Amino acid sequence: MTSKLDQLRTMTTVVADTGDMEAIRAFKPTDCTTNPTLILKAAQMEAYKDIVDEAIHWGHRNNAVTSRVTDRLAVSFGAELARIVPGRVSTEVDADLSFDTEGSLAKARALIADYESRGIGRERILIKLAATWEGVETARVLQKEGVDCNMTLIFNLAQAVACAEAGAYLISPFVGRIYDWFVKNEGGAYTPETDPGVLSVRNIYAYYKAHGINTVVMGASFRNIGQIEALAGCDRLTISPQLLDELARSDQSLTRRLDPADAKANAPAAMSLDEKAFRFLLNEDAMATEKLAEGIRIFARDLTHLRELVSKKMNTH
Repeated sequence: MTSKLDQLRTMTTVVADTGDMEAIRAFKPTDCTTNPTLILKAAQMEAYKDIVDEAIHWGHRNNAVTSRVTDRLAVSFGAELARIVPGRVSTEVDADLSFDTEGSLAKARALIADYESRGIGRERILIKLAATWEGVETARVLQKEGVDCNMTLIFNLAQAVACAEAGAYLISPFVGRIYDWFVKNEGGAYTPETDPGVLSVRNIYAYYKAHGINTVVMGASFRNIGQIEALAGCDRLTISPQLLDELARSDQSLTRRLDPADAKANAPAAMSLDEKAFRFLLNEDAMATEKLAEGIRIFARDLTHLRELVSKKMNTH
């Protein structure tokens, strides 16, 4: 019998949510995504000491500030990942620029330039941006420059609509973090069919398909394989190595749950959002407001820890 992972691959593009290259080689995903948390974890693994050391030595040779060395480290990991996967690699703009459009544009352009200097074209990279209004405006500009964007930390339909209207290539709605909020704040046991995170992604998927939106929907942040199975058929799903392993070890049948034809029958009405409407709808959604803010804080915290790690290594090498 074919594994659930192989069955999933017939209906959904599988993406690895990790910076661990050995895990990526093992599960052979099409794409892979990273973020400051994953890069921080990978940078502390002995297997990647050479990548870290190269960035440190580059920093010394170029008298570079810590943030530039951290950027080089992120691109170095991304470049290695691009040699393993056949598709795209996502690299994140600094979380502390989530409310700074000009700063985000400068950072994204610098990341793309570094990739291109290594012979990796922009068509292989997705620039990851938090789905704040400033992130949306950054994506609007970058997409016109031929730089495709992965809009992350998506928790409600308003964010998804704004990203689509900006022409973003891909969005990452966070299933598990939505689930976490509802468990904490409203209690109760959820099945995959009643899981608020699953239902949020299904709603976004239906909206996009019904209204002819080409932006890719990539479910992210899973807590269990039940959530993944409930979204089988989604454009893409980015999955941790642990859950990829669970899927690979199961040979039970997997049923497609999302289909463009079916989604159109249950889609929300079309909407158009300017900045005021976006901010109001986000503010009206307590879960989305809290989880977006928390997500930015977590990524910013881990980015700070990564910079501290780099700074310490620069001072000791």
